[in-house]
Amino acid sequence: MIDKKIWITSDTHFNHANILKYCNRPFRDVTEMNETIIDNWNSVVGKDEFVYHLGDFCFGRTNGDFNRIFYRLNGKIIFIHGNHDKLTYQFRDKFYEYHQPGMHQTMIDGIKVTLCHYSMRTWNCSHRGAYHLYGHSHGTLPDDPNSLSFDVGVDCHNFTPISWKKVCQIMSKKKFVPIDHHGNE
Repeated sequence: MIDKKIWITSDTHFNHANILKYCNRPFRDVTEMNETIIDNWNSVVGKDEFVYHLGDFCFGRTNGDFNRIFYRLNGKIIFIHGNHDKLTYQFRDKFYEYHQPGMHQTMIDGIKVTLCHYSMRTWNCSHRGAYHLYGHSHGTLPDDPNSLSFDVGVDCHNFTPISWKKVCQIMSKKKFVPIDHHGNE
C-alpha cells in the first residue's frame, strides 16, 4: 500500500450510548458523538484512502443502524474484528477487507505491522523493528517509550483517525528495549 494515504483508528463505538460514561467522552449524547467522529474522520480521510479500523466499530441491531454510519465515512476500511462487533460481523461484506478476531500482520511502506484490537507485550518481529498498533484500552494503558506499540483508538487521538505518517513520527521517538529472549539475537 505504498503511495496510498493510510489511516488507523479503533474503538469508534458508534451508536453506543454507554461509552459516553464508561470513557468519559466529552459529548452531550450519542448523536453528538457520532456526528463529531464522522466529521473528524471525513475531515482527514479521502474517498480513496485506506483506513485500518482495529475493532469496536458500531453498535445497534439493524442494517439501518450500521448503514447510517458506514456509508457516511470516507475511505476504504480494512477491518479487524474487536470484542464489541456483533453488528459489524453481520455486515462484514461491506468492508474493503474484513479480518476475524485476532491479530492481522501486514507491511506498510516496508515496515512490518501487527494490528490487533488488543495490546500485546511482544509480537512477531518486535525485536526487529516491527510495529504493533492496538485499541480496546481507550487510552487507559500508559504508553511505553521502550516498545514500538501504542493505542490508536479515537479516545487517544481527538476522536480522529491517525495517519500512518504520524504513527511513524511517534515510533521514531521510541527506543526499543527487549523484554524477552528475542532481544539477545
